[in-house]
Amino acid sequence: MRKKTKDALLVCVCVCVECNLGIAMGTMEDLPASVLAEILSRFTDTTDVARCRVVSKSLNAASYEVRWLNLVCSMSRYLKSRSPETKHLVTPFKTVITNLVRRSGNLESVSLGVDRALGGVSFDDVEDEADDLYLTDMNFIREWLPSVSDALKSFSVSDFWVQSCWRRSEALSLISSTCRNLVKLVVRNAWLSVDGLCLMPTLTYLTLEFVRLDDEDLSRINACFPNLTQLNLIGVGGLKEPKINLLHLTTCQWSVSNAPLSLIICAPCLVDFDLRCIKPRLVVLEAPSLSNFSLSLENTDELRLKNCANIQCLQLSVECLSLGFLFSMFRHCSTVKRLTLDLVGRTEQVDVAEFGIDTLLVCFPNITYLNLGPRAWRVMENSFSRGGLEDGIGMKMIKELIAHLMVHEMGVTLAFISSVLDKSTELSDVSLLINRNVDSYVAGSLISACRSKFPRVRWRWGIWEEGIKDTWFSDGI
Repeated sequence: MRKKTKDALLVCVCVCVECNLGIAMGTMEDLPASVLAEILSRFTDTTDVARCRVVSKSLNAASYEVRWLNLVCSMSRYLKSRSPETKHLVTPFKTVITNLVRRSGNLESVSLGVDRALGGVSFDDVEDEADDLYLTDMNFIREWLPSVSDALKSFSVSDFWVQSCWRRSEALSLISSTCRNLVKLVVRNAWLSVDGLCLMPTLTYLTLEFVRLDDEDLSRINACFPNLTQLNLIGVGGLKEPKINLLHLTTCQWSVSNAPLSLIICAPCLVDFDLRCIKPRLVVLEAPSLSNFSLSLENTDELRLKNCANIQCLQLSVECLSLGFLFSMFRHCSTVKRLTLDLVGRTEQVDVAEFGIDTLLVCFPNITYLNLGPRAWRVMENSFSRGGLEDGIGMKMIKELIAHLMVHEMGVTLAFISSVLDKSTELSDVSLLINRNVDSYVAGSLISACRSKFPRVRWRWGIWEEGIKDTWFSDGI
């Protein structure tokens, strides 16, 4: 018996033990079909399910009752299909998919894709105009989708960009016209047409990632998917003046790949929103239920927040020349309790005189948690060195501070920290992340001075570096 088949068999045994079935392999044939199907459903890859078919007749029969299909074309399979010595031994990936779907029962979930490693394949590496991994191919999907469309609730396809980017797919039209009970749809690495797109009232979850979408203003998405509660638009191109107008949307992640003229979001039930975009002239957000808002924004002329007075958690990574500009954008957001702030772009042009931490806390007077990125901290430290800090209501509210430090001059940094703690009487938790390039003696001296001067504070220390996750080496000292 081949090793991969033995591994699949071993997993079956482990599942039996996990389920307290007390079944020996010799009696697996006696298990009810429903139990065997449940065992096989514990796998995450249809390839493993297929290997179990050679173990016994019962497993073979039960494998076709599994309600999901998950197939990924590996880099190994791709390379073998291209090699003159092995390509005749490899069954075309589309054929494998079609055969498995046709043999399966009422599938509720189908996930198809290519290995992430194939994302590194460039046009220079491809010698022909093959379409064997063009998975959003209308003709390919039409071969098998109608046979499982009635029971299908989740459909995910991650295409092979080298083959799909120059082929315009009408897969959305077919999916929307046949899958009347679909709840979740995910499409990655494709060029999608919206011609013939039909109403899908059951669809509540949609992800489009690295997709070229022929819907400049998102009007077809809004009209045909009106009941979406979760929407993820990651690197979606082809948009000029997109508008999200969805009455039931609660969660949205939108990373805009190009520079649209404007972005408009009207979503009365939206609670969580993560928006990343570059150089839009206008951003309009109307979301009265919005509680958690993460915004990464470069060089916009205007940000309008309409009826967004309930934001509790705000994360900002923005190009901003003054706190006055920032305050003008968020002047009606006094409910913010947790603020994370960093600056992008050229901070040398920032008006340091009016970018102090005390002024920031006047803009957001109810903050209890403040997380300052390295550029925001540097600008505020420079502001302090020029004019000190003023007392304010906001300084009295803050209870927890996280700061990313460069420590150009230890004396200035220590004086700034001391002034913040002197004026913030409720501040009891301070986490300082020191840049990895700061001299260890300087970092150690700063840590010792802070702990000695403010023993009442619960200190936490760590290291930060651009592009790398923060590293903590002490917790609650």
